[in-house]
Amino acid sequence: MDFKDYYKVLGVEPGADEKIIKAAYRKLARKYHPDVSKEPNAEAQFKEASEAYDVLSNPEKRAEYDELRKYGVHGRPFQAPPGYGGGGFGQENGDFSDFFSAIFGNQSRAGNPFGSARGSARNTSRRGKDVELELALFLEELLSGDSKQVSFRVPQYNAAGHPTGNATKTLNVRIPAGVTDGERVRLKGQGGPGHAGGEPGDLYMTIRFAPHPRFTVEGHDLVVEVPVAPWELALGAKVQVPTLGGRINLTVRPDSQNGQRLRVKDNGLPIKGGGRGDLLVMLKVVMPPSNDATRELWDKLAHRAAFDPRAGL
Repeated sequence: MDFKDYYKVLGVEPGADEKIIKAAYRKLARKYHPDVSKEPNAEAQFKEASEAYDVLSNPEKRAEYDELRKYGVHGRPFQAPPGYGGGGFGQENGDFSDFFSAIFGNQSRAGNPFGSARGSARNTSRRGKDVELELALFLEELLSGDSKQVSFRVPQYNAAGHPTGNATKTLNVRIPAGVTDGERVRLKGQGGPGHAGGEPGDLYMTIRFAPHPRFTVEGHDLVVEVPVAPWELALGAKVQVPTLGGRINLTVRPDSQNGQRLRVKDNGLPIKGGGRGDLLVMLKVVMPPSNDATRELWDKLAHRAAFDPRAGL
């Protein structure tokens, strides 16, 4: 079995881009199409050009072929390395060479823009492409349970399997309960369309939580800073605390500390299987404006308390 240099077949350089490859194939296809060509061996030439275009126009096949070029030279005996092909040399139709089948098995071409040659292979089904996107969510949306409209681009193909551009697809997606930031969610069959009866690809959404002006996220828990006056920590108080569902009253016990976290059960984010995380309220002391009267009171407190916060250093 001879090695085939598909670049030489099309008359292009190995670094040629998709546009150059397509133009070269069109030129050869017009010249050798069996229905119109008077050239000797037109059908064989047409099939060879179509086979070369099938490989070089497909990024995955081209990458695999480029890797194999190091194993063979055009016109010399070639043996595919172990693990390639798998389709055997006896393909079911006569439209592929033994060399093609040794590498790619019995994969049918996507077709060509000039129609098929006499005896050309039928187009086999091909699965659609998967689509990846990032979905930004507000924390409030995780609680609502409402659907979210998502729009994305999917590739389109003509009847011959050639790409014709992209189309916008819009879905109303219900956000699964308990998703976390960075989680990858799969929607089966919502990706690119299949070809020739092939199943569609999948849609993969990576969840990204939008920054919130009040809350930070720790797993399924929410953290919120609540300003308190020094005497509220010392004497205790009832303070209003924001949650995703509204405000609640929280009791701050006497002798609480700055930076202390108070846990409010079931006021965090939804958890898979039911329930919610917690709200962690971090107390943050805010000093009152200073004036002569307040400075006098602080001075009295300093003398009466006789407290050294750095005694343990």
